[in-house]
Amino acid sequence: MSIPLLIGSCEPFSGKSAVVLGLGRQLTRAGVPLAFGKPLVTCMDDPLDNFPDAAPDNPLLDPDVRFIGDTLGLSQDQLIPSLHVMDPATARERLLAGDLTPGEGLTLLQRRIHDDADRLVLLEGAGSLSEGQLYGLGLVQLAHALQAPVLLVHPWSDSRSVDALLEARRQLGDLLAGVVLNAVLPDMVPEVREAVQPALERLGIPVLGVMPRSPLLRSVTVEELARRLEATVLCCHDGLDLLVETLSIGAMNVNSAMEFFRRRRNMAVVTGADRTDIQLAALEASTQCLILTGAGEPLPQLISRAEELEVPVLKVDHDTLTTVEVIDAAIGHVRLHEAVKATYAIRLVEENCHFERLFGRLRLAVHA
Repeated sequence: MSIPLLIGSCEPFSGKSAVVLGLGRQLTRAGVPLAFGKPLVTCMDDPLDNFPDAAPDNPLLDPDVRFIGDTLGLSQDQLIPSLHVMDPATARERLLAGDLTPGEGLTLLQRRIHDDADRLVLLEGAGSLSEGQLYGLGLVQLAHALQAPVLLVHPWSDSRSVDALLEARRQLGDLLAGVVLNAVLPDMVPEVREAVQPALERLGIPVLGVMPRSPLLRSVTVEELARRLEATVLCCHDGLDLLVETLSIGAMNVNSAMEFFRRRRNMAVVTGADRTDIQLAALEASTQCLILTGAGEPLPQLISRAEELEVPVLKVDHDTLTTVEVIDAAIGHVRLHEAVKATYAIRLVEENCHFERLFGRLRLAVHA
């Protein structure tokens, strides 16, 4: 019989995948047999046609499952097919039909956990406590249906962040196995470890890790920005895998811009196509890509300098405000699908999380 463990969160974009990777790496190194899956497909960057109905020879797998499986070296039989796809059309259909049941897929999942060889089955839940209820697969519903302990990954900003954890504890009860506090501002980490962590423990919330906020894990590739902006790439296609951590808007005079740019790192700089002075200043700073808005085309010398420095230049049809909104919605809200981010995530978990109590609860002989 397998042992199920749910990785969940109270809020979206909490960093669950990073913790799954770090935890999974510790377990595979210790020789613990693993299986991994996401009951709900939540990655809808591709058309729904790319997510056909599950079948033995064509399993329904969220792209996160494939990426994490590849990173951890899991075989196909260690990847558990998803049960439903979260998309607007499916949600509307279920709502109008009043169908809130998970269907026979959950029964099959329960049977697999019961009958499968001895494995730890890691299941990544939906993005919040409430998400997935329309499919009968909310985190709390799954935890009770599978009698699975839950490890929560929760972004921590200040003491008001505790409300969501208290609600999770109320709904999960003894199934709450622990919490990893994530995205803590680096200068707040000591206080959270020394004061907040003991306070949460006294409230019955076991804290298994405190992870600092990571600009790298919040970053987005230039290619992803180009896709979301429907941009034309004017040069340096080989640089589309560069990672953007911050956004800067070049709307000031060039002297102010140069001073501002020096204080930033790994930027995407948004500026008007006619602001050659700002564009050239940005190229001399820590700029990962230039994004040009408005009418007109950049001067040839700008493209030539960008090619020398290997900085991609994108041209968009949106105005500056819309462009900035699209980029803001991407930074910190994209999936962990790059090898460099995965490697860093594993190290971050290794250095900041201590899963001994979790392993003890699961009766796993792991020396973390």
